[in-house]
Amino acid sequence: MSTFSGLNTAYRGLTAARQGLEVVGQNIANANTDGYTRQRVTTSSVPAAGLAGMFSAGVRAGEGVSVDGIARLGDLYLDARVRSSAATSGYWMSRAEAMTDLETTLREPGDSGLSAQLGEFWSAWQGVANRAGEVAPAAVLLEEAGALASRLATGYADVDSQWSRLRAQTAQSVADLNGAAARIADLNGVIRGTVAAGGSANELIDQRASLAAEIAALAGGTVRHRDDGMIDVTIGGNAIVSGDSARAVRTTGAARLDQAAGSPVTLEWADSPGREIALDGGRIAGTLSVLGAADAGGTGGALAELAASYDAVALSLATAVNTVHRSGVTTSGAAGGDFFAITAGKSAAQGLIVIPTGAAQIASGTPGAGGFDGSIADAISQLRLAPGSADAIWAGVVVGTGVTTKSAAQQAVVAHFAASSAAGAQLSGASVDLDEENVSLMTFQTAYQGAARVMTAIDQMLDTLINRTGIVGR
Repeated sequence: MSTFSGLNTAYRGLTAARQGLEVVGQNIANANTDGYTRQRVTTSSVPAAGLAGMFSAGVRAGEGVSVDGIARLGDLYLDARVRSSAATSGYWMSRAEAMTDLETTLREPGDSGLSAQLGEFWSAWQGVANRAGEVAPAAVLLEEAGALASRLATGYADVDSQWSRLRAQTAQSVADLNGAAARIADLNGVIRGTVAAGGSANELIDQRASLAAEIAALAGGTVRHRDDGMIDVTIGGNAIVSGDSARAVRTTGAARLDQAAGSPVTLEWADSPGREIALDGGRIAGTLSVLGAADAGGTGGALAELAASYDAVALSLATAVNTVHRSGVTTSGAAGGDFFAITAGKSAAQGLIVIPTGAAQIASGTPGAGGFDGSIADAISQLRLAPGSADAIWAGVVVGTGVTTKSAAQQAVVAHFAASSAAGAQLSGASVDLDEENVSLMTFQTAYQGAARVMTAIDQMLDTLINRTGIVGR
């Protein structure tokens, strides 16, 4: 065996140890970097050159070590699990946040809620029944009636405001989705070129994996890996990223709550107008689910359903009170008219107004029973107990909203735990362990020193062979 072969073996050992030290240094430097996946040098032994045979030099040692690459210690299965759980968590978190905000606007139970305001309104009618014809109880009634109309309008406005806010958030989320998709397409091209040239694209792959997880959390994206190092990302069964090209998506539909019924908010491909994307997870899907229009079965978007409930309460209240009020007479004997009216061009909740302006216009008595009869006012005060009353409708709304909110919150908690578990499993294999890296550091350092010592020993042997052979005995 040539002595120079031993030098080459030692040199390869030095190179492998140095490469290992550099990778360990990279891992330690990025121990706290989000999305970084630890790396390891992959090596293999180099076999002895030549073939055994008649003229062979006998048994020969191998020719050192070969650095084959730098492996990224990620797990595709765990990465897919993280994306899947992130999509589910994003969907339920979005719904839970929206429902919690919506439930807060109800102000139930509480003195400022609609239930309390309805109670004050019916009590004011009872006060008029007890003291028909007097100015003070009539003034209280008109004040409470105005406050009730204002509370209905405020409740509807709160829903409308939240709808507009979520609509704007959806547009921003879609912009983030398009940005992430475009970035993945760019990284795909760079990664393909780097891998084809024999280089390491591990850090770029880390960036791409983080962006893919972001898309999954936003729109439930799934990933397919290609043999050339690129990935395809699909949402709703269609590719948003295909190799080094990306497709843009956009939101379409109503810009205001009152337009939702005729033009629901949806997601569509920018290059295929009218082609709706049926998302199967992610925050955008969760938000779209609460932005939907109301339907006859009461199972539409939560915001539109609550807005419709405010209208239903206002209509029920106006219809019931007006019906009884029209059957009565005022203290002067004049026939009673409508107590409530709804402003044209507005929803029932926003347009509800009180018609009477004073005690003389309140029909509190039964015709022929005298000017101070309060039987009609008493009958109106009992409307709260009637089937299908405004109180009953509102009670159902409050209970239904509470149940939906609690269910969404529970689902969000479960999904969050699942996502945390998946992320933990991923980190356990991909994150940097400083103790482990320190051990690797010492291992490569010792290997480098050993290879250097081998090279020194061979150098001394060569020096003896070249410079000292033949001078013995001189």
